[in-house]
Formats: sequence, structure tokens, C-alpha cells
Amino acid sequence: MTASAQSGCFHCGEPLPAAPVRVSLEGAERDVCCAGCGAAARWIRDAGLGDYYRLRDATGSRVDLAPADYSAWDRADVQSGHVIDTPEGREITVVCEGMHCAACAWLIDHALRREPGVSDAGANAVTGRVRIAWDPRRTPLSRVLARLASLGYRPHLAQGEAAERERRRERNRLIARLGVAALGTTQAMMFAEALYLDTANEMAPATRDFFRWITFLVSTPVVFFSGWPFLAGMATELRQRRPGMDTLVATSVLLAYFASLVETLRGGAHVWFDAAVMFVLFLLAARFLERMARRQASARLDTLARAQPALAWREIAEGREQVPVSALATGDVLQVGAGDTVPADGELIDDAAALDESLLTGESAAVAKTAGDMLYAGSACREAPLRLRVTRTGADTRLSQLVRAVDRAQSTRPRIARLADAVAQRFVVSLFVAAAIVFGIWWQVQPGRAFEIALAVLVVSCPCALSLAVPTALATAHGTLARWGVLALGADALESLARADVVVLDKTGTLTLGQPRLQDAQAIEGDIGHWRRIAAALEANAGHPLALAFAMQDVPLASAVRTLPGHGVQGEVEGRAYRLGRAEFAAGRSDDGALWLGDGSTGFARFETSDPVRPDAADAIAGLRALGLSPRLLSGDGEASLAAVAARLDIHDFASRQSPEDKLDAVRALQAQGRRVLAVGDGINDAPVLAGADVSVAMAGGAPLAHRSADLVLAGASLMRLPQSVQLARRTRRIIGQNLGWALAYNVVALPLAALGLVGPGLAALGMAASSLVVTANALRLGRNKGIPA
Repeated sequence: MTASAQSGCFHCGEPLPAAPVRVSLEGAERDVCCAGCGAAARWIRDAGLGDYYRLRDATGSRVDLAPADYSAWDRADVQSGHVIDTPEGREITVVCEGMHCAACAWLIDHALRREPGVSDAGANAVTGRVRIAWDPRRTPLSRVLARLASLGYRPHLAQGEAAERERRRERNRLIARLGVAALGTTQAMMFAEALYLDTANEMAPATRDFFRWITFLVSTPVVFFSGWPFLAGMATELRQRRPGMDTLVATSVLLAYFASLVETLRGGAHVWFDAAVMFVLFLLAARFLERMARRQASARLDTLARAQPALAWREIAEGREQVPVSALATGDVLQVGAGDTVPADGELIDDAAALDESLLTGESAAVAKTAGDMLYAGSACREAPLRLRVTRTGADTRLSQLVRAVDRAQSTRPRIARLADAVAQRFVVSLFVAAAIVFGIWWQVQPGRAFEIALAVLVVSCPCALSLAVPTALATAHGTLARWGVLALGADALESLARADVVVLDKTGTLTLGQPRLQDAQAIEGDIGHWRRIAAALEANAGHPLALAFAMQDVPLASAVRTLPGHGVQGEVEGRAYRLGRAEFAAGRSDDGALWLGDGSTGFARFETSDPVRPDAADAIAGLRALGLSPRLLSGDGEASLAAVAARLDIHDFASRQSPEDKLDAVRALQAQGRRVLAVGDGINDAPVLAGADVSVAMAGGAPLAHRSADLVLAGASLMRLPQSVQLARRTRRIIGQNLGWALAYNVVALPLAALGLVGPGLAALGMAASSLVVTANALRLGRNKGIPA
């Protein structure tokens, strides 16, 4: 490719300026967009790593010529909890931006190992993590990280590193067990083949015994090292008196192993070492792939866990200082640079800013913020630097709550999973009985094959696929939901969502943006400015979206504030009791659809507000209707405003002036008709109906009480996630049904074949592993983004 043929920067792919920088690479002149990319390209060339450009399947990241200052990373308080001591020095794992493919990982590995003092480096393009082992006596960590940044890979401290190290150790142990099993099984099958080929029984007994003892030696580490997870699992199940899959697997392996050892010692006709090790290998491979599937499904949780940066720039009297996030406190003023991640929840101090909240909400578009708006940890600052005042840190941030919610959802055992476990447990007990019966029958017919056929019965019908059918599908579905910004908080949320056939919706904050605007204000007596200040004081701590319509500076402090769902808010301002809400509640008048300020009997002011409808509300309602869910709109607002919204969204079934009790009665009436109700809301007054519905969804910006009552929370602003979630829930139910059907059908067919002696132990192990892989692969289809577009 000639320089003139380039459509973008050779290094990062971004558009070229009018006067690009030219670099000589691979015997040709290449155009790059800036001096930073040029410096990176020259270093790669001079280091002899030019193969990176041939190996990569995606362009690199743009390189900032002015490198970031990583000197704070050399501090002990920053490294604490992230660095471990090793015989060669220290080791740390960082998360890197811009690692797109295996070529990036290859470049990082080779580049860092060329740095003085770096003893080892390992990059993982899938997780974006880079492990660095270095000698701090020869080079500081900051110099190594500066090299990373100079190549376009911006490092961040990885959160939850202790858990990540444990996962890595567990994975390495599993890989080691799998490797030993593969090597031992290959050798055992090779020696067993020599015995099987002796069909005429012409092999000398000494030669036969030699092959058997060799097979015994290579099988022993497979059974007791590679098969240890099954042996330990059996011990746990037997202690709990709940025999399950591990009991069946370990029993089958030990029976085949020790029976073969006995036959070897007594010179019997048959040994089954090969069947024992094949069973361990195939099942261990299936378990490894299943765990990889779970790991992929929970990648969203890992991304969230490491999203919060470990360092923050805090303003002090002398300027600013870089401190660990753990040292932040409420009230601190932080500076966040363009492209950096917000370290804590807080209020924006600057006039305007743009934040990428895709990690929290699943929405890719940047969100415009103005002074006073909330910013959330894990959001990325775009376009320009910003300043914020910290309101929540650590475990109290919205990001931390999101991590806990996803973790809780993925670890909870829903009803259908518990049912599958119970079926598998009873199946295991029944299978031991069936194997004993088969052994007894064959002992009468053909004693020489009785043990082999009984062993095949145990192996071929192992309920591994049945045990994997539900949890693998649910883990994948929860991972997909979390990627969309939808949090399943209830154990049976997906199952209930799939069965819903009618949706009950609130208006304010659900179908509308929850950003009401004051359109008209009339004073019945006195000055309207005074009454607006009183209304603003009452709404300031009421936790209701209407507070935005009355927000103003320098409002008096309200005390004894109390919200009465469906009616309004009351409290004392400057020593006088006031009410703000419906006309009969606040002013003792007949309802006219407006908001009134009064003392309960006399009206002082009348307010009219409006709230824009969400841009995608109509498409979301159409999507729900296409899925067979009848929409019903229930709101505490007046008839006129509600009718206007219903008409715009083509909703014909709606009711105004609904109290929380009215909404709950409406849900109960639908349930009495046999309908399964999905309720969607956001306010305090929606909590009863959310709790009473068959399944409920709360908007992320709503009241905490609504969140506690809901089964799912929409973390983003897009209502299209609602029909998408219903569709995914239904796909999950179908795939779980397919998995359970396949697992049961396989066992129904395989068991008689094994009992009739048509399937040997080796083939039984292969069939059982194939069955497990089928249900795992089928469940992974839930991770594909298909159906209703966002």
C-alpha cells in the first residue's frame, strides 16, 4: 500500500491531516496522523517488531505525544492491594485501553520484555489485562507504564485483582489437570489398543500384563490428579447427603480404575483403565468449556468491577494532588481529564460536560450534563475536562451497587434451576439402582460382561447435560441483559418476564422523561414568586420528579416533609404548614388536573406542568404490542394530560387520578382474569404495584423504594430495552426447554442402549461429554444480539 493510497493513519486509522507525518516502514513511506503515532511507529520499527503491522486485524489506538505522568504509580499506597512480591521482584496486573487483537498482545509482550528490569510480561487481548513482572531496584513501574502508553495502550489499575488472581490460579489448575488428562488418556488408549487388537488371545500373558501395568501407571495421575475435582465434589455431596453428578462421575471412575487393578492383579479377562481416563478427560473438557462460557457471560461484571479508576486528582489549597480513590471523602472536589473515568459519584460543578455512560446504561451516545447534574463513577469524560463535588464513594456509588446487583442476579438459584437440580439428584439415585439391576441381570446371562455393561450404564446416563441446561442459559442471559443495562434483581425475573401478557405502565418518569417543566403559575393570593419558593422547598427533599419543575436557588428549608403517594407532599416552611399536590388534598377544591399549593383547605397558588415523552416510548409500546403484551396506562395525573400522552403513544386503555391503591386493585383485577402482569414504574407511589405484579421493572432514575420492589431495573434511558428484555426472556425459556428436552431425550435413548450392551464405557463417556457440549453451545446463542433493535 503506498502512502497516497492511504485513507487514514497507518498506525491508528484516524483521518489524516492536510500535512501528515511520514514514516519509513517496511521499505515504504507511510503516512501517520500525528507525531505521537509517528514516534510509536518508529519505535516499533527500530525494535524489530514490525511484524505487528502484518499480524494485526485492526488498527491501533492514537498515541498522545505528551505522555501521561505515571510517577504516582510508584507510591506504596497506590500499589498496595495491586502488587504482589515475587522472588524476582514484584508483579502487577493492569487493564489497558486499545488492545483490539492478538497482535496487540504480541506487541505488548515483546515491547515490555525489552524494557530493562522487566522479567516477564503477558497480555490477554480478550480481557484487556496485562501482567507485568519487574524488578523495582532496576526500574520503576512508571517507566514501564510509560512505554505502554507510548505505544497507544493506556494502562489503568485493575480493580478486584485478588479475585482475578484466584480466577487465574483456578484456570491454570484446570488447564494443568486437562493437560495431564489428555496426555495420560492418549497413552492409556494406545496401550489399550494393543490389548484390543489381540482378538485371537495369542498375546503372551507376560506381555499382556506388561501393557496393563503400563496403562495402570499412566492412568493413575489422570484419575487422582485430573479427576480430583470430581472426587472432592463427591466427598462434599456425601457429607451433605445429597448425591449428585460428582458422586456419579467419581463412582464410575473409581469403579473402572480399581476393578481394572483387581483384574490386572488376578490376570482377569478385561480391564477398563482406558474407559476411566476417557471419562475424566471428556468430562473435564466439557467442564472447562462450560466454565469458559460462564466466564464469557460474566464478562460484564468484570468490566464493571474494574471500571472505577484507582487514582483521582483532588483539588487542594496548593493546587491538586493525585490520591487513591479509597482516600476520597464526601465533599472533595475532583478534576477529571478528557478521556478519563469518573472515580466517584458527585455533582457537576462546571457549566456543561459530556459523559459516556455506556458501561452503566448500555447506551452508546454521550450524555450532556449541566451544572448540578449527577455524575456516576465509571462514566467516561468526553470532549473537555470537568470538575465535580463528591457525594458518594466506594461501595455507595451507583457503579458498586450495579456490580452487586449483577453479581447477586448471577449467583441466585431460580426456581427452574432448583427444580433441575432436584431432578438430577433423584436421577442419580435411580441410576445407581438401575445399574445394579442391569449388573444382576447380565450376571445371570453373561457374567464376563456384567461389570462392563453396568459401568457403561452409569457413564452414559450421567446427568451432566441436565445439570448444565439451566444455569448456563441463565448465566448467558443475565450477561446479555447486563450488557444492555438491564439488571435482573429477582431470582425468577426472567421466567416471570417471559410469561407476561399485559403491561401496566406509569406515566411520569416512565413514559415521559421525568423532567417536568413549569408551564404556568398563578397566585390566588399574594406574590407568585413567594409561593414558588415554598413549593420548591417542599419538593426539594420529596424524592419526586416534580422537584425539577420547581428547582430554584436560595429556597427556605422545609421540615417535617412527608410524601403521601397519589396525593402530594406536605411539610412546614418558615413555621407554617403547607401542602402541594392534587386540588382536593392541597386546597380543598374539586380536582381540575393542576397542582395546587395550599394548607389543606385554602389554595394559595395553582401550577401547571408538562413532561416531555421519551423519544423511543412509541416504538417501545409498539414493540411490546408486537410481542403480545397489551399496554395499559395508569397514572395519578389528570385526565387531560394523560389522554394526550396516551393518544401520542396509541394506548387506548388508560385511567387517570389513580392512587397507589387504585393501581394495585387494577393489577389484582387483571390477575383474577388469569393475566400475567408486567408493571413498569419509577416513583414511590409505584412501589405497591411493582411489588404486587407478577413481574416488575423500575426505571433507574426512580425512587430507591421502587427499586427494592422491582424484579428488574432499567439502568439506561432507552425504553426499547423493555421489549428487548421480554424477547430475550422468551428466548431463554425456549432454550432452557430445548436443553432440558435434549438432556432427557439423550438419557432416555442412551440408557437402554447401554443396558443392552450396545454401548461400551469408552463410547458412553464420549456421548455424555457431547451431550454436555450441546446444551452449553445452545445456551451461548443467547449472547447474540438479535431481535428488536435498540
